[in-house]
Amino acid sequence: MDNAIWAIWYDLKKEQEEDYLEWMHGTYLPKIQSETGCLWVAHYKAGAKEGSGMKSIRDKLPRASEDIGQGSQYIQLVGSASIATLTGANKFINDLDIINQFELDKRLGKRECIFQVVSRVDGPETKKKIPATTPGPVIQMGSFRTKTIEDEFDVCSWYSQHRLPAIARLSGCITARTMLSAAGWAKFSVLYEFTSLEDRQKNFEEKHEALGLTDDKWTHRIHNYTVHAPGSPSVAERIWPKV
Repeated sequence: MDNAIWAIWYDLKKEQEEDYLEWMHGTYLPKIQSETGCLWVAHYKAGAKEGSGMKSIRDKLPRASEDIGQGSQYIQLVGSASIATLTGANKFINDLDIINQFELDKRLGKRECIFQVVSRVDGPETKKKIPATTPGPVIQMGSFRTKTIEDEFDVCSWYSQHRLPAIARLSGCITARTMLSAAGWAKFSVLYEFTSLEDRQKNFEEKHEALGLTDDKWTHRIHNYTVHAPGSPSVAERIWPKV
């Protein structure tokens, strides 16, 4: 089972995108995928089409004040069975020769985390995915901390009692997982997988995420005390492996 995830957010200069992505998808990511202990690798482009409600929610969320990477255009994800694979003596996440370093230096505003999965639920579309393989064609991924320790208890209850049970019944959802950070800025993260942008917007954003816009809802309270990383939550489409 993919219980550990290495996540990197970053930006690229427009004029460097084509050459970088050709190298990334043709050389670097396949190399990581071939390493012992790597279950899957996925590359996503954020900024996917979303409704006005989601934009309103994102615009109002408190943001990290710390000096952290501001990148949010691209998300690289690597799945492993254990954090030990991502941090051990034979770790592949920092395997940088001169060519790799030259290309990876094109990343702007890089921010990375290593996450441990703490809970997950399967949605109605989970049958469309083989367990412990690349996340779905569309993801929504948030990374955040809370303003107080007391808020941490509340957000854990919200996920276990409200959000995840709802996701398990949500059409168009493949799976969802909550995670804690072993390293990097963010204590919490959540990764939702969807079959398409249309399914996500119609079934998740318009019917469920929109609760954050209503003052008397638990979801709205969560939004007020969670401090998010730049761009979080990101709605992104998978660009490697191709859908």
